Amino acid sequence: MPREIITIQVGQCGNQIGMEFWKQLCLEHGIGKDGLLEDFATQGGDRKDVFFYQADDQHYIPRALLMDLEPRVINGIQNSEYKNLFNHENIYLSEHGGGAGNNWASGYHQGEQVVDDIMDMVDREADGSDSLEGFVLCHSIAGGTGSGMGSYVLETLNDRYSKKLVQTYSVFPNQMETSDVVVQPYNSLLTLKRLTLNADCVVVLDNTALNRIAVERLHLANPTFAQTNSLVSTVMSASTTTLRYPGYMNNDLAGLLASLIPTPRCHFLMTGYTPLTVERQVNMIRKTTVLDVMRRLLQTKNIMVSSYARTKEASQAKYISILNIIQGEVDPTQVHESLQRIRERKLVNFVEWGPASIQVALSRKSPYVQTTHRVSGLMLANHTSIRHLFSKCLGQYEKLRKKQAFLDNYRKFPMFADNDLSEFDESREIIEGLVDEYKACESPDYIKWGMEDLGDANVAAALESKLVV
Repeated sequence: MPREIITIQVGQCGNQIGMEFWKQLCLEHGIGKDGLLEDFATQGGDRKDVFFYQADDQHYIPRALLMDLEPRVINGIQNSEYKNLFNHENIYLSEHGGGAGNNWASGYHQGEQVVDDIMDMVDREADGSDSLEGFVLCHSIAGGTGSGMGSYVLETLNDRYSKKLVQTYSVFPNQMETSDVVVQPYNSLLTLKRLTLNADCVVVLDNTALNRIAVERLHLANPTFAQTNSLVSTVMSASTTTLRYPGYMNNDLAGLLASLIPTPRCHFLMTGYTPLTVERQVNMIRKTTVLDVMRRLLQTKNIMVSSYARTKEASQAKYISILNIIQGEVDPTQVHESLQRIRERKLVNFVEWGPASIQVALSRKSPYVQTTHRVSGLMLANHTSIRHLFSKCLGQYEKLRKKQAFLDNYRKFPMFADNDLSEFDESREIIEGLVDEYKACESPDYIKWGMEDLGDANVAAALESKLVV
């Protein structure tokens, strides 16, 4: 029985990467731009109904909800060649269409006001599923709608569907350039709190790293949003391939995440992909064997979180867990040999307190998409260096907060009324705790971390709660 997943796209960035994701899925499943199955797509063997359902007229319709507080991006989708793909009842646009002004508090407040309309859409999709497994949220953490309204949606989902998994694809802002969103550090911190407390898994998509990869690996002088979004859609489709083309393992979201997330808070994943392609520009790779693909996935230049490659403390950072999804013509014995070679060469530095293993899931490629390479691979990795990305967000927040800059923009809304800035302080405390926990993961005695002040009677209970995901 398929385990259905509902995709929720919030804000400009969320809808842009979401649209690229659906384009890719349509290609891989042989579904036309109008939702009708192409004549050649008869080979079967795929699970379209994880992400799509069939309407009465045989159209395949994405299990997707599109939400925004300003109409430009969604109007663009509705006027594109994919305008008949989506269920128009699942599109929410604010009546005033003014957006959130890049203000987290505005997006959160507006989400609070229209939550009934949004949850009616969610409930309708959930009721139409036979065996709903969870939700995927696509959004940005830096702006107003994706961060603020996305945060409120995340809290509400966690409350109403507490037994369902919630995975997010969260786009982190470019840390190397001056942003045109001056309150970006505030928005990022407030959203990170919700991602820490209310999501089961966060796939981090770092714009800094995506731009670096596009420039250094694909030799694009000035990468466009469309090109970086194309990289994101490749990662998103590859990470769901075992759900859509089932094999012997990782056939559902719970199985996919179980080996990657050892403790509840440490659920932020970085990604790597090879061979990289954007608009038919292929990074020159002459041969793709399983060993070559797995070796390249471990190279920092292919990893889509910039902090791993750029920090001075990178040598101390360690992998907590790795899942490689290998697509293509693969003999399982090649996987075994590749893992042996990686172990012999000591290419991977794992934490001491966990099993030092790389999970490998083999998946078929779509028969409807032709590629020039024989084997491709995606890495989902839980790695302690991701804490440097959070530290950077904290550092930028501290600079602004020290100057009390732009806080009046937030005081206009109920959560921050009467000069109550405790939400900022609480968010900072939670993210500092997250950074400390990832740092503690690098030490052999992480399992005892945070229990120094507990009596013997409470240690067993604390250990049990710590290890329950």
